[in-house]
Amino acid sequence: MSAFSNFAVSFTIISVLSGCLTLYGYGMKSGGPAVIVWGWLAVGALTLFVGLAMAEVCSAYPTAGGLYFWAAQLARHNTAAWAWFTGWFNVLGEVAVSASIDFGAATFVNALLDMRFGFAATPPHTILLFGLILLLHALLNTVGVRLVALQNSISVWWHVLGVLLIVGVLAIAADRHQPVAFVFGHFENQTGWTSTIYVAALGLLLAQYTFTGYDASAHMIEETRGAAKAGPRGIVMSILVSLVAGWVLLVGLTFAIGDYDAQLNSPSGVPPAQIMIDAVGSSLGTVLLLVVIGAQLFCGMASVAANSRMIFAFSRDGALPGSTLWRRVGTKTQLPNNAVWLAAAGAFVLGLPYLWNAAAYQAVTSIAVIGLYIAYVIPSFLRLRAGRAFTPGPWNLGRWGRPVAMIAVTWVAVITVLFMLPPTSPVTPATFNYSPVAVLVVLGFAGIWWLVSARRWFTGPRRIASIDELIESDSRLSGPSDQR
Repeated sequence: MSAFSNFAVSFTIISVLSGCLTLYGYGMKSGGPAVIVWGWLAVGALTLFVGLAMAEVCSAYPTAGGLYFWAAQLARHNTAAWAWFTGWFNVLGEVAVSASIDFGAATFVNALLDMRFGFAATPPHTILLFGLILLLHALLNTVGVRLVALQNSISVWWHVLGVLLIVGVLAIAADRHQPVAFVFGHFENQTGWTSTIYVAALGLLLAQYTFTGYDASAHMIEETRGAAKAGPRGIVMSILVSLVAGWVLLVGLTFAIGDYDAQLNSPSGVPPAQIMIDAVGSSLGTVLLLVVIGAQLFCGMASVAANSRMIFAFSRDGALPGSTLWRRVGTKTQLPNNAVWLAAAGAFVLGLPYLWNAAAYQAVTSIAVIGLYIAYVIPSFLRLRAGRAFTPGPWNLGRWGRPVAMIAVTWVAVITVLFMLPPTSPVTPATFNYSPVAVLVVLGFAGIWWLVSARRWFTGPRRIASIDELIESDSRLSGPSDQR
């Protein structure tokens, strides 16, 4: 992969046309336009600190294991334990991100089918579409890395031009626009909570969820030329470009809001789709929805790719149940095909609670943020503890490295607590935020396994094996005729 392709995979997973729009309805309830617009800028700036700190460590240790490999290298004591728990949080976050992206795509597809053909936007229909989209992405990810790289490169221009198209059409063709004071100052609270500060803080999930997945540049780094510089640049540039493009998109869409309550409670369940249709009509609105859906499909494709690389790298060190199976690579494609299918299956399982709990999608997005950002920041925390023992790579922040890492660690501590809190009052089984439960289950499983067994044999990331070595090793285990 080229440096541009490495940037493209992170930019595609951040996907402002996916994250911004799938949680836009949540933002309309939790703070409204003021939090959507200004929260995006605030969260984007703080996320940039997290990305800069991550990029500096990435340059020092360019490997597909990414975060958990970095943790092992930076920890002065208990290196295997740090790597173990970082890896498990990363796996949890990656699976949740893949689930939330493709589930978001499914809701938009269902909304379009509902509006055009009467295919009702019900939980069973959405889950069916969710499964089909994951199946498509798993199949495409077993073809070859060049196809993944090509799609991600196309995706960059699809996102940039798509944002310009959507904002341009809404600006020119919409019958009416909201006043500037509404777009930049209107506060909306339909959460049931009375605290303005609490509600505004909850509304930051829209932006923080969108700014996830840029660790993909690290996971794909072993397949990238000039890795020690290309990977860090991919992380930072994906955040910067998304910060600008996402803000333009959110401002343009917010100007086009018509009947606030009616669009928020659209029968399709997707307020942005209703806003576009109401603003520019059914035909042109459908075109805009197709642009969004295309971007979401690109995003899910890239997410499954990055997720599979994390599973492959973690399994390469024996850290997942059935690691021998998940670490195998195809003799023809040289891709971790089994890890691809595990990534897709795990994402599907995580989305199934939507059949019983309408708040499940919001919880999955919280899980993605919590799992990923804890994994993101552990290496930065260890880099601070290492002090001068840390040897920067060719891409580094110089004397700004430590202050940037401090800000990153502090911000992640805040959002980890914030997104475990209940988003709606009163708290009932239908509105309960089950993200703390999911995080604790995974943490409990990893912790018990570590104490009972893994601490005796898991020594942390091993020497990186080549593709040929892995194929040869798997051939000895399963026989030369086994097609993997």
